Formats: sequence, structure tokens, C-alpha cells
Amino acid sequence: MRYICNIFRKFWLWYKNLYHESPWYKKTIVGILSFIVVFLLYLGMVDWNFLWLFGKSPSLASIQDPEQPVASEIYSADGQLIGKYFRENRLPVKYEEISPILIKTLITTEDERFYHHFGIDFQGLFSAAKDMVHGHGRGASTITQQLVKNMFKIRSQYSTGILGFIPGLRLIIMKSKEWINAIKIEMFYSKKEILTMYLNTVDFGSNAYGIKTAAKTYFHTIPSEINYEQAAVLVGMLRATTYYNPRLNPKNSLKRRNVVLDNLCNHHVINKDVCDSLKDIPIKLNYAVESNYDGIALYFREAVANELSQWLKENDLDLYSDGLKIYTTIDTRMQKYAEEAVNKEMRQVQRNFNSQWGKRNPWCDEKHQEIPHFIEDLSKRSIAYKLLQLKFGNQSDSIDYYMNKPHRLKVFTYDKGMTDTTMSSMDSIRYMERFMHCGFVAIEPQTGYVKAWVGDINFEAWKYDKVMARRQPGSTFKLFDYTAAMNHGMSPCDTRVDHYLSLDVLDHGKPKKWIPRNANGNFTGREYSLKAAFAQSINTVAVQVAQEVGIHNVAETAKAMGIKTPLEETPALSLGASDVTLLELVNAYSTVINDGKVHDPVLVTRIEDQDGKKIYEHLDSQVQVIPYESAFLMQEMLKGGLTEPGGTTQALWEFISPYTRETEFGGKTGTSQNHSDAWFVGVTHNLVAGAWVGGEHRSIHFQTGAYGQGSRTALPVYGYFMQRVLDDPSLSKYKGKFPKPKQTITRDYNCQGVYYRNENDSSSIILDDSTNTNIDGDEMNLQEGTPSETPKEKKDDGEKVVI
Repeated sequence: MRYICNIFRKFWLWYKNLYHESPWYKKTIVGILSFIVVFLLYLGMVDWNFLWLFGKSPSLASIQDPEQPVASEIYSADGQLIGKYFRENRLPVKYEEISPILIKTLITTEDERFYHHFGIDFQGLFSAAKDMVHGHGRGASTITQQLVKNMFKIRSQYSTGILGFIPGLRLIIMKSKEWINAIKIEMFYSKKEILTMYLNTVDFGSNAYGIKTAAKTYFHTIPSEINYEQAAVLVGMLRATTYYNPRLNPKNSLKRRNVVLDNLCNHHVINKDVCDSLKDIPIKLNYAVESNYDGIALYFREAVANELSQWLKENDLDLYSDGLKIYTTIDTRMQKYAEEAVNKEMRQVQRNFNSQWGKRNPWCDEKHQEIPHFIEDLSKRSIAYKLLQLKFGNQSDSIDYYMNKPHRLKVFTYDKGMTDTTMSSMDSIRYMERFMHCGFVAIEPQTGYVKAWVGDINFEAWKYDKVMARRQPGSTFKLFDYTAAMNHGMSPCDTRVDHYLSLDVLDHGKPKKWIPRNANGNFTGREYSLKAAFAQSINTVAVQVAQEVGIHNVAETAKAMGIKTPLEETPALSLGASDVTLLELVNAYSTVINDGKVHDPVLVTRIEDQDGKKIYEHLDSQVQVIPYESAFLMQEMLKGGLTEPGGTTQALWEFISPYTRETEFGGKTGTSQNHSDAWFVGVTHNLVAGAWVGGEHRSIHFQTGAYGQGSRTALPVYGYFMQRVLDDPSLSKYKGKFPKPKQTITRDYNCQGVYYRNENDSSSIILDDSTNTNIDGDEMNLQEGTPSETPKEKKDDGEKVVI
């Protein structure tokens, strides 16, 4: 330590002698050199954060490889950009993709000596200082310094150390860091690279980061096609993105644009005549702010984000800032047809629903009585109520007053989408709860690729995805009863008698009698082939089959085929009393069509980073979970819904008749208790699709099966969708018949169909297949369908129909 002090003492004596009896010019030179050395030492200490006095600065590595938030893009299977994920909407461009007009406009306006300085414009600094003395303060930051501020957020993300707490020093330290890092950037990058980085990072307001997004947001153009007046508007905004925003402050923007044009004229980029003619042109905006929810397939994109969340976490990636390119399985043509099918059918479903309920409230319990305080209880879960609760605490009178006070808000209508209106929060809840909802998904059975996904009737109004909602599947679950039966050696031509059944079950821990009933409330006492019983949705036969193979085996079969939701292994499981999602149900049906091999649904095929390097690729994986013969026999059973007399899927003929020469169809309807959930899953050899229709809550539903059954609400969605798909020549690969057996089938499946018509049957070809659970005393009745209002328990001989 003494040695170091001696060195400093000797240096100080030497330095003092330089001034002692020296001529004035020598003193001046020494002073100037001293200032330069001290200034450089100061910059070094700032950069190194000497004694933690100045705070951390960007590292050399971060300057050589800077990180900027870049939007991730999501693409369809047919190559269309369908949306983005971002916090800052930024997509980088190359220098060659930027109009020379924009480059010239930027340089002449922001940094006219850009090509002649090394990051710091000392001439500009002196000019700014002189102007400040005369009361005309202006900025002197170069483009490179502005890049430092934009890219590294020097003034917000990096501290100014201990000295930063001293008034006046904070700004000096921040400015020093900008100078230091501007020089570093000039060392590592060419002028073209600096200009490109600047235009890719700068904020143009309106959630437009970078020139590519800004050009699209304000003028719906691309950077290479920007003209002089557009360039003048965009560059003019850089001084103050709100004050000079052409959308928010058009007069200010026009004045600023003309100043920029004059500047171009003064620098001889354009002549005076051109300048004057451009100044006479009004600003012509084509303004559209992009959001995360622009584009199509919004529910699907949310599902992709959810599916990738764990993979992104494991690979230290950020979906909203790492500029990924995500290639998905969705097809924009099929997605469009699916959305149109849902919209078309749900308009009619809503008209039927409104007509049936009229002015009465549709939220009812199992006894069809209106649920008291239903809307009031729902309102307490709303954002409006919670905000009022934060403000007023337990003052319920104040909360009720504001919840019932009319104000401007948005509600959904089929004609206008989300529209502004005036009503109270309580009335808006009552209004929105009266809507019926729908989910739809289509999957390629051989690949597991999801080709269309509609999560509900309107994403802005209802974010909850009905494709992933857990609801009772009703008779669509019978696929697993009969598949388990085929696995246990039964055949479609085996017969069972439709007769009265009474099973002992537990309901909420209490012993009950469970009596499954059929669509007309009767038991025919007749024999049905399993194929006919499946097609006609005979509940008693499905229950017998499930009891014979064992409910546990039915549940295990469903799990193996793709049902992931935990199932309640009770006798009622055989009739779909345990919740599943539409996605897993359609995927399980795909297992049958894929000859017994199961896929997980595939949403993403590959992912690239922002440099185009492939970082993820889907590898095909399928497992044989049911024997080929069982799968083939179930394909025949599904086709029977259309070909068997009395089949509940026969309403589909109305939609598919023109296409049956080239394509074979099958399917199954389903309706749960009180018609709360209506389902249809349709199959062809190359495409499986399913629809669910119901209320937001199970207590909101049609009053009878005449309107609420799966064949009346969900089946038409599938029908409309398949019409559009099969009419599209570019989607001809989805045509086709089921192939002949690939191996010898040991069991009979070509049996004669029998249908027993009775006086209580619906006169319509659309047969009811709803499932109702009613508990009366010690009996629990599970009824499939209610074409008549009062179920009958007597036997009916009926009329036998054979084809």
C-alpha cells in the first residue's frame, strides 16, 4: 500500500512541474490532454462499474448478440400465417427489404452526419449546447445512441449505481453509458447493420414495434414499398409517438410530416416541386392495430399455446418473445368451413331455444323448476362484481346498485358480433346466459392431425374452449361398450333382449335402484342384434353388454382408445354418465377408424427458431390398442347408424346423399340428462369429426328432445361441414369408402336389421336418443330419449320392420 502511495505522490509532483513556470500554450495543451485522459478514465469506470458507483452496463456479449422481443408466428398446414404470439409486436426485416426512401428520410431527419461519426456526433453536441444557451434546446442523440436506448433500455433496465442517487448525476451517468455502448456498437457493426437494427427495434406506437409492423399497422404495406409521404409520417413520429401519431393527432402528424419533407428538400433528396406536391397530399392511413387475437382459429391457437407450455419451459423458450415459427396441422379451408357450419346451425338452434323458452328463464333444476338466485350467484363470480367488492367491501347495497345500473358495455349478437349497447351488468349476464354453445373438431384418423377446431360461437365473448370442456357424452359413449364386447368375442350379429332391468347402485352414498329406459319409454321384449341395438341406441342392450364384459373393462377400453378424463366406474357409465371432452371423444372414434391404433391428437408438426433452425419436429407414434378385427367390426357398427332401420344417425342422409357414391359415412348421436349435452361424432375413412351443443351451464337446456337431441342440434353441424369439405376439389383426399377387410374376419357382421315401430315413436326420421337420470324414491331411471312426455314401462308389441 505504501508503495502505491509513493507512486501517486511522485506522479503528482511530476504533473505539478508541468505547470510550474511553463508558457501558457504548454499549460493549455496539458490541460486539454488531462481533460481527455480523465474523461476516458471516467468512461472506463462507468463501463466497469468501478466500486459499484455507476451501476451495471450491457455486457460485450449482449452487444455482440443482442436480444430483442420478436413475435412468434403460427402457420397452417396449407402454408397460411394464421396468427402471432407477442408482447411487443415485432418482426425483423433485412436491410435489403427496407425502402431506400425510408433510409434517406431517417438519416436526414434524425442524424444527418450518421455516416461520418463513430457513434457520438460531437459537432451535434456543440450545436445543441449552443442552442440551449440561446433557449432553443434540442436533442443531439445519434441513431446509434437511440439504438442503445431502444435495444438495451439503458434508462430503465440498468441502474446508475450509488452515484445515481445524487441529484443531477443520474442523467450524466445514463448519457455516459449511451456514449460508451454507442461506440461499442459502431465497433462491431456496419452502418447498414446499425440502421437495420434501429428500424427493427424502434417503437412506432399503436403496439407497432419495428418498421415491418409499423408499415402494416399504419399503411397496410411492407417496408420495401414505403413512399416519401409515408416515410415522412413514420420518421416524424419518432420524436413523440403519441403527439405525432396520425391516428390520435392527425393535425400534429401532418405538420410534422411536412417538416420532414422540407428537411428532405433542404438536403437535396427531393426537389422543391416534389416537396410542395407531397405536402399538398393529405395523410392516407390504412390503419389496423394487430393483436394476439387477430386472424382465424383463435381457440386452436390458444390450445397450441397450452400444449407447448411445458416444452417451452423445458427448453427455456418464450412463446411471446423468441420469434418462433410454429407449423401446425390446421387447414385454413377446413377451419373456415367448420366455423361457417357452426355459425349456420347455431343460429337456428338459438332461434329454437328462444322460441321454446320465450320470456321464461331457462336455468332449471332436474325437476324443471327455475333455480332461485341463479343469476345473482353467477354475478358474484364476474369481474365487475369483484371490482365493486374491492371498492365497497361488504356494502352489498352499493354493489347491487352499481350492478343494476345501466352503462355502456359489449354483448354478443349473431348479426353484429360483439356490439356496444346500454344495459346493467346484471341484465348483461341474464342476456348472455341464454345463448346455446357449440364445440367442433375434425381429426385425420390415420395421422391424428387436427384439421379444424371451433371452441365456441364467439371467442371474444366466451374464451372457454368447449372442445376441451368436460361434459356427459350420453350415447356416444356406447362405442366403448360395444368395442369392449367385440374384444370379448361378441359379434355385431349376436342378439340380446330389450327388457326391464333393475340394478343396485349407490347415489351419493345411498342405495338406489337404477332402471335404464329406452327412447320411447318402453321395453319391447324383442331380440335385437348388437348392430341394430347400437344403431337404434337401445339403452337396455348397451347396459346388458357392459354388465357382461364388466364396467371396469369398458372404462379400460375407453382409456386405451384415447379417453384421458378419469371415468366413474358405475353402471351408468355404459350410457355416458361420466364426463369426457369432445377432443378425446373424437380422437377415440379415430382409433376405431385407424384399425385399432391410437394417436394423441397432433396440433404442431414442427417449430423453427427465428434463424430458421428446426428445434422441434413431431414424430409419428401410434399403438395398437384394440385388435384389428374389433376395430373393423365397430366400423361396421358405426355405418349401421345410417343403414340400419331406425338408426339415430339417419338424419345425416339429408346432408350426405349426393356424396355417398364416393364416400361412406358412419356416426353416433348422443344426448345427456335433460338434454343438457347434445353430441354427434361422424366418421369417414379419412376424416373423423364431432360436435357438441349445449348451454354454458348444465342447468340451461332445451325442455324436450324434440329440439335438444344430438340429431337435431349437433348432427347438422357435421353435415354442413362435410358438405363444404366434399364440395372442395382441393380437399378430394377426404373422399373415400372404407376398405375391404385386411384379414379374415371370423365373426358375422352382415346380419339383417330389425326395427320395432310402436305408437309412441317419433314420426320423424330424427329419433331421440337423450339420456335422462331421474331419481324417484329408491329408483333411479336412466332414460334414452323422450319423444313422448310420459315414459311408459309396459311392453309394446309394435310393428316389425325388416330390410
